[in-house]
Formats: sequence, C-alpha cells, structure tokens
Amino acid sequence: MKMPSCHSELNKISRESKFVIALAGNPNVGKSTIFNQLTGLGAVTANYPGKTVALNMGTAEYKGTKIGIVDLPGTYSLGSVSDDQLVARREILEGAAEIIVSILDATNLERNLYMVLQLLDLGYPVIVALNLSDLAAQKNICIDSQELSRILGVPVIPVVGTTGEGIEQVIKTCLAVHEGKLKLTPNPPKYGKDIESYIELLASRIKECVKKNPYGLSSRALATLLLEEDEEFTARLTSEKECEEVLKTLKEISADIERTHGERASLRFVRERHGLEGSIVDRVETLGVCKISLSDRLWRLTIEPVTGIPILLFGLVAVFVTMYYVGGFLSNVFEFSWGVFVSPHINALFYGLLGHNALSRTLLWGFDAGIKAALSVGIPFVMTFYIILAFLEDTGYLNSIAFLTDSLMHKLGLHGRAIIPIIAGAGCNVPAIIGTRVLTTKREKIIACTLIILTPCSARTAVIMGAVAFFVGWQYAVAIYAIDFVVGIVVGRTMAVLLPGESSGLVMEMFPFRAPKLTHILKKTWYRVKEFVLIALPIIAVGSLVMGTLYETKYMWVLTNPMSLIIENWLGLPAVAGICLLFGILRKELALELLLALAIIKYGPNIHNLLSFMTKQQLFIFALVTTLYFPCAAALTVLVKELGWKVSIAIVIFTVVLAVVVGGFANMFLNVVKIF
Repeated sequence: MKMPSCHSELNKISRESKFVIALAGNPNVGKSTIFNQLTGLGAVTANYPGKTVALNMGTAEYKGTKIGIVDLPGTYSLGSVSDDQLVARREILEGAAEIIVSILDATNLERNLYMVLQLLDLGYPVIVALNLSDLAAQKNICIDSQELSRILGVPVIPVVGTTGEGIEQVIKTCLAVHEGKLKLTPNPPKYGKDIESYIELLASRIKECVKKNPYGLSSRALATLLLEEDEEFTARLTSEKECEEVLKTLKEISADIERTHGERASLRFVRERHGLEGSIVDRVETLGVCKISLSDRLWRLTIEPVTGIPILLFGLVAVFVTMYYVGGFLSNVFEFSWGVFVSPHINALFYGLLGHNALSRTLLWGFDAGIKAALSVGIPFVMTFYIILAFLEDTGYLNSIAFLTDSLMHKLGLHGRAIIPIIAGAGCNVPAIIGTRVLTTKREKIIACTLIILTPCSARTAVIMGAVAFFVGWQYAVAIYAIDFVVGIVVGRTMAVLLPGESSGLVMEMFPFRAPKLTHILKKTWYRVKEFVLIALPIIAVGSLVMGTLYETKYMWVLTNPMSLIIENWLGLPAVAGICLLFGILRKELALELLLALAIIKYGPNIHNLLSFMTKQQLFIFALVTTLYFPCAAALTVLVKELGWKVSIAIVIFTVVLAVVVGGFANMFLNVVKIF
C-alpha cells in the first residue's frame, strides 16, 4: 500500500480545510496526544519526499469550520542536523500552515522555550499550548501564563493533552486569529546590547543588498540566522554578488564576538538565547514547597537501575503471561467461532460454485484459512499486546524504560528512544518498523530494524508456545527467548562497531506517571490493529494462495531435496520441516498447522500431533530457527518502504543465514549434552 507524499496530501487537506495549523514541539511533550485529541485519530501518515520521516496530517471540525492539522516531527530546535529537524524546518519555512501551535512542557519550561524564541525571531504567528499543566500543579510549579503571554506577545494556553482540557481554547484562538478577530503581535526576543547591535547592523546591510528575502523572512530574521551560522541562508547570500558587504560584515562581527567572548559567534548567540530562556522562566515561574507524590516516587523507582531493572523484568514477564493466556484464550475463541459460524459457509460457497477439486481447495487456503490466520493473530495477540503498549505509553512508563535502557542502547549504536519500537515489535514487526521513523539517522534505523526483525512477534510467539511450551515445557520456551535476546545483543553490538557513524544522544523529558484514560487506550489500540489488518491481510491471503497452489499441485515436495543438506544434516529436522521454514516467510503463524498437515501426507494418518514424527529436540530447533529468521512478507513490505530494496534484502539474507547457523550449533550442542 503506497503512502502519499506529504506535499500532495497537505495540498489536499489545505483545499478541504478553511486553514491549516502546524503542531510543533519536542518529541516527548505530548504533541501526538494533542494531535489525536484534535483529529480523533482520523489521520493520514504521508512520506516526506526524499526522507523516511513522515508527517501526520488530519482535520478537526470546530463549530462547522474544518481545520487542517499537521503534526510536525518532534524536535527541540529548527536546525537541520537530523531528518526530523530538517522536515520540521522545511514545513515551517515552505508549508501551508497559517498558524504554528508550539506545545511546551509546563513541568520543564526552560528546556522547551528555545524553539518558541526561534519562531519569534523568524516572525512566525505562534500560539503557545502549555501542556502537562496538571502535572506542573501537582509538583507545585506555578506558571503565570498571562505574564508569559505578555512577554512573548502571543497567546499562552494551559492544556492537558491526555484529558483534552484546554484543547478547545487552542482551536478557538487559532480560528480567531484566522478570522482577524485576534491580532498576534509577537515580541521579537531582545538579547544583550552587543548582540542586538550586531543584529541591527547585519539587518541594515541585508536591506541594502537583498531585493527579495527568502521565504518572506524579515531582514532581522535573516540576521539572526546568519549569526547562528545557518548553512542554508549563508549559502544563499554567498551566491549573490551584491551581498559581499553582508558577508564581510558578518565575518567582522564573528571575529569581534570571538575576540570579546572567547567563543564562536554561533555558540555565543545560542548561549544568549538560552540565557533569555532562563530570565523569562525566572519571571513567570514560582516554586512552592513541593511534595513528592506517589507517582513521583514510582517514577524514580523505575529509572534507578537497582529497582528499575527488576521492575522491568517483572513487567516483561507480566506481558509474556498476559499474551500467553489472554491472547491464547481469545485466539481459541476466535478460531472456534470462525470454524462454526464462518468457515462452513465459505466452504459451501466455493465447493458449490467450483466443486470438490484442487482449484476450490486452493482458493480456500487464501479466503478461509488465510483470512482466519491473519485475524486470529491480529485480533487476539496483536490487540492484546497493543492494549498493553497503549497502557504503558499513556502512563509514561515507556519513557522510564527508554531512560533506563539508554546505556545499553548506546552500546548497540542506538539511544534509549529506540527501545519503544523494539518493544512494539513483540506485538507485530510491521508497525514497529514504521515506528523507527522517530530515529534520527539511517544507521540507527538499520540497526533498529534488524533488532526488530529478531524480536519475536506474536506470530512467532504462537509457534514457540504451540511447539515448545505445550509439547516440550515452558522453561524451554523461555530458553528460546533468552537465546534470541543474546543473539540480538551480539548482532546489535557488532553492527554498532561495523557500521560507520555514532549514535545520537538521548534527549527526553521525564515526567511522573499519569492515570491512563480508557477511551484513549481503546482508540489507540483500534487504530493500530486496523493498520495491522489492512497491511497484513492482503499479503497473508496472497501468500496462502501461493502455498495452497504448491500444496495442492504437489510441487511443494520438489523443494525438499535441495534443502536436505541443511535441514536434515545440519539442523537435524525432518524434510517436511524445511518446507514449513521456507514458506514461513509468507505466513509464520501457520507454520505448525502446515507442519502437521504435511506430516500426515508424508507419514500417514496415524500422525496425531507434532511429537508423533518429531522429537522434543527437533521441535526446539524448529521453533528457534523460526524465531530468528525474517518474520513475514508484510514486514518485508514496510522494510522496503523505510530502507529500500538493497538494505532490506541484505537484512533478509542475514537473518536467514543467522537462524541456520545458530540452529545448527544449537543442534550440535544438544546432541552432545542430551538434555531431552
């Protein structure tokens, strides 16, 4: 399913809406929550041309007026170091948004004001949404929003994104600005006397040489960008012969600042802006006698390694147990219901139209078994995991995990924020791969996507549970997860060493736990499950038809001989297991059903379960190999969209070879120790 480009989708939303607003802010300020409140999750994800970073776009309706909403990538500033910063910058400079809503964290105001000051320097119409106001009050942080509004010259509105408090006021204010009922008079930031004199001097030189300022920016705005040593605008002036005097003046100013302050002009200007942040906060924020709430104490327990690691391990076990029992129960209920109420009618339809032949049986592989398989995984296991994931997100615990695992992630060439899509991969690798768009470099995305591929999704968990936990023992199922974890650490560390580049630093606000809202959890879960089904269902159905064709025409057995050296001699598995491993890339969750079906054909009707033709050791090896190699065609589809064909095929080949190598050595080890 091809995603639209952001320009075409943004143009469409602009045409359909009265006006467009852009949401800007750092990655962890609750911006996406506010976006979801505004759009009701009726959003479109559109790829930015030339980048894997995507924009979320949607519409909100307020008193009969349709308003376009663009959720810019989360960033702390408008530089162009990473993809998300560059995309946010480009959309602000070139985009169709009439108003920018800058979302700030009320619990850490000083860390969030920098981007607002940048926007004011550039002269853009800004409305400030002061999010997490409830948490700030709980921490006895009192912010005078009216005084902050007076200083900045723009509206400042306290909001609580999780409950929707203040959201209506934000939209109402935006509409008033659009209709001309409220005129924004932003106050350009005022820096020290020497910096202000330099800005005025540069601005006057720019007025003399630049006939038409790029993006409609003022001469003062261009002057501040030059002092920041902005590469884009410096290059623009360098290309204009008339602006030699500006560049000469800039060089003299830079030398003067470096001589006077002992540091580069750009660093001095950034320091001035940070200093202005601090002085503004001193004027608008007061602190009372802060009480440590229960949520604060719990939060601190989760980020301290001594207590946080045991809590994390306990949480992982709880997720595992919940997935096993709740997901398994729902899966059984769904399969029973499908078998009783749906499957007989589909069978009757195809057999009635086509008769009992290979063609009808082949079609039933896709339209009966295939759809059932996609939904029986998507509804029970993926939905169960996504409810848990939404709960962890809305409580804020995922941020604690990111902070706690940051040190480990850096050793793997990533930062703590990467743990979130990796954890999401335990539900389904497809949306987890899409989630790597939050990472800043392609190197990090390649490493993260590889580790996600090695993360057992719910379909592979079904294989582990059905083949190992049920027939061999739960402790051996845990052993497979342990092996997979060790392999992931080794692979991540190796890639971090071999791939050029360095991991970016973790920049993440930490905030106390919050009570999640059930309606928001259910909405978020529904949106994700729906996305999984829409992506996975067609691919699994087509894959099932391919498998059905090979199965019914007997061509499937032709593949056993070429694979015998690896499957039988190296892995110690029966030939039929090789066929299941081969076609597992189409549909992992049907590996066990296909294995049993092929075994009955190969060995006769006396085969009643997997232990009738495979030993416990073979079941263990089969599940281990299934867990390690590439998950499914649906994951390959989204991987290609994110990383391109070359990298995706390289990951596929690597994981297949890795699974075969690890499985072979595990087989040799078990032959020696004879555990089973």
